Amino acid sequence: MTVFTVSPVVLEIPGRPVDLRLKVSAPTEGTGLPILLLSHGHGNSNHLSSLNGYAPLANHWAEQGFVVLQPTHLSSRSLDLPQDTPGAPLFWRSRAEDMSHVLDRLDEVEKAVPQLQNRWDRTKIAVVGHSMGGHTASLLLGMRTEGVSLRDDRVRAGVLLGSTGRGDAVTDFAKEHYSFMATTDFSEMSTPALVVAGDADASEHLTTAGPDWHADPYHLAPGPKDLLTLFGAEHGFGGVSGYDVAETTDENPERVATVLRLTTAYLRSQLHGTDDWRNVELEDGRVDSKS
Repeated sequence: MTVFTVSPVVLEIPGRPVDLRLKVSAPTEGTGLPILLLSHGHGNSNHLSSLNGYAPLANHWAEQGFVVLQPTHLSSRSLDLPQDTPGAPLFWRSRAEDMSHVLDRLDEVEKAVPQLQNRWDRTKIAVVGHSMGGHTASLLLGMRTEGVSLRDDRVRAGVLLGSTGRGDAVTDFAKEHYSFMATTDFSEMSTPALVVAGDADASEHLTTAGPDWHADPYHLAPGPKDLLTLFGAEHGFGGVSGYDVAETTDENPERVATVLRLTTAYLRSQLHGTDDWRNVELEDGRVDSKS
C-alpha cells in the first residue's frame, strides 16, 4: 500500500520548553484507519530519538493501514535541551503527557494533514514504544512511576519493545541518574499489551536482573497480556530504530521482519478484532499469554 508522510506538524503546548513536533505517516487509501502513537527511545544517535527515527516500524505500519503519529519528546538529542531543564535528562513525565496532548489535539493534526479527514478512526488508538519509549507507553497503559498515574483511557492497547522492568532490579547507576525507574509499579497496568523481549537483551547499565527484566511488564501487570520472547535478540531487535543503524548490536533483517509481522497481527487483533494474532507462526521465539 502506498503511504505519505507529513512532517513536522507543530503543536504549541503551554509551558513546554519547545513546541511539540510530529511526523504523520498514513496510507493514501482506506477509511476507518486506526491510530498508532509511536514513542522513540533515548539512545546515542542525534535523530533516531526523534520524529525522524524508527522508519522500519512507522513505514511498515502505515503500509498496513495504520496512521502513525511520531512525536519528538523533550529527551531527544536532536533538541539538545540544557541539562538543568526541569525533567531532564529523560523527561519521563513529559513524554507521556506528549501523547495525551496529541490525542487532545487531533483536530489540529487533521487540519495540518487534510488527507486524513474522514479517514481515521479516533476510537481505535494504540501506543507503541521502544526502550524508554516503552516506559512512556507503559505509563499510558496504567503503570505508575513515583506514585503518579498518567493512564489515558483513550488508548485501547499497547506494544512494549525492550521496555523497562521492576524498580527493585535497577542498577546503582539507574538509581542515581534515573531515580524514577526505582519506583515502577505495574499493578494497575490493566490495558491489553504485547510485551516484546529479547532473551539476549541484558541492558547491564540499567538492570541487575538480565534479559528477564524486560519481561516484567508481562509478569507483574494484570492481564490481558501477551509476551513475545525473541531468541537471540538484543536491545535493537535486529534494527527497529532505523535502517542501517550503527548502534544496532544484533543487526538481523529477518528478526525485524518477525517483529513487524507479529506486532502488526497483534495490533489488528486488538483494534479490528481479527484472529491474525493467534494464527501467526513463529520459529525464532515463543509467545506466552495470560488473561
